[in-house]
Amino acid sequence: MENKKFTVTDDLLASRQQRFLNLLIDLVFVYVIWISVGATIAIFADVANSSVLKAWISNMGVFEKGISFAIIAGFYYYLTELYFSRSLAKFLTQTYVILKNGSKPNYKSILKRTLCRYIPFEIFSFLGGEAGGWHDSMSETYVVKKQEFEKQKKIIILP
Repeated sequence: MENKKFTVTDDLLASRQQRFLNLLIDLVFVYVIWISVGATIAIFADVANSSVLKAWISNMGVFEKGISFAIIAGFYYYLTELYFSRSLAKFLTQTYVILKNGSKPNYKSILKRTLCRYIPFEIFSFLGGEAGGWHDSMSETYVVKKQEFEKQKKIIILP
């Protein structure tokens, strides 16, 4: 069978509704992880009888909470998309992250994709003309529908 060049077409791309649902579901997962980490630290502080740790957790301000949430979100997106090419929400909505040639993204692409999520107002970038946001365009990645991508992948042998 001859190799054909893979092209991401509009019919492969996840819809805006799927992308928005991915955002909402991922935010719930990140929030649960964030709360779990905070509870674990609080329990550890109680067990270790650490007044310093207890005071730190109790007195965290909005800024510190926001920074800790952003750090956990960054690890969440980086690790899930690096190892599985999808976050937990993308698993539920049956979508993947791929490179423009149809292959699995490498660590540099996923790192760039994750860091771009920290750009102010990036969350609204998918509302523009393109189907993806800045974290897609800057990292040269696409979020595609799993079933359509799998069909296309069978037709074209990917590198």
